[in-house]
This record gives sequence, C-alpha cells and structure tokens, in this order.
Amino acid sequence: MPPTNSLFAFESPDDNPGFLLWQVTNLWQRELKKALERFDLTHAQFVVLASAHQLGQHATPVTQIALAEHARIDKMMASKLLRTLEEKGLLVRAEHKQDTRAKAVALTPIGTKTLVQAAWAVEEFDNGFFGVLGTQQESLIRPLRALLGAYHTPSESSKS
Repeated sequence: MPPTNSLFAFESPDDNPGFLLWQVTNLWQRELKKALERFDLTHAQFVVLASAHQLGQHATPVTQIALAEHARIDKMMASKLLRTLEEKGLLVRAEHKQDTRAKAVALTPIGTKTLVQAAWAVEEFDNGFFGVLGTQQESLIRPLRALLGAYHTPSESSKS
C-alpha cells in the first residue's frame, strides 16, 4: 500500500526495483567504460565484436541481421556499430556469398587481438564488480534472464 500523499507506490526509492536497477546499471556502465577505454571501444562496440566472434565460430557466414539478433540490438544500431568497427580496422563487411542482399561480417586479425584483450579486461572487471555478491550471483542471473525472456522476442532486434 503506498504511503498517503505520495506519488509513488514505494516508501523509499531504495524499495523500487526499477530505480535500483537503473542506478546499478549506470554504475556498471560507467565503470565498464573505464575498463574498455584503453582498447578504444565502447561497450556496445565490444558486444558487437564479441557477438561476431561467437557467431563466427559456426560454419555459416555471420550476417548483420544475425549479429543484431544475437546482440539483441536494433539492426540500424548494429549497422552503425559495424561501420565504426570497420573504420577502426577491427572487422570487415563483405558481400554474402549466398544472399546478395546481406553483408557477411568477419573480424580482422587486429580485431581478434583487440577482442581477446578487451574480453580479459571485461571478465576481470565483471569478476570484481559482481564478486561482491559472492554466492548470490546466481540469484541475480535467474531473474534477469526471466525478464529478458518475458520482454524480448528474437525478431525484435530486426524490426525497423
């Protein structure tokens, strides 16, 4: 029951899961940005590189649309990020051999090297950041997965 004369259902902002998630997300993003600065990567650029690498482990060429869906980002955002990463020499986009409408994405050798080094830095950062939770980390992961599952559909990232 919300307190009388209050706009909000929570007695304190610290009781509001959305507000807490927003604060923690901002803190995590700010600190992660520092960890990625030395690689001249934003977190979104890192996610796209990591997604391209992970998808590239399979035999089929990686398309921009598959990458957007894997990273759960809008296809226009994926295109902008890919263009920036291509300008940095970290990946290449070429004509897809089977689908002339699609672009195939692949990391360059310097892109792979940068990704490996950045991944180590991200892992180290995440271990320290989430390490304060100790054994409660799994208790955080389960509800976050549930929220993603409830509000995300695979075709969502490919919508214009």
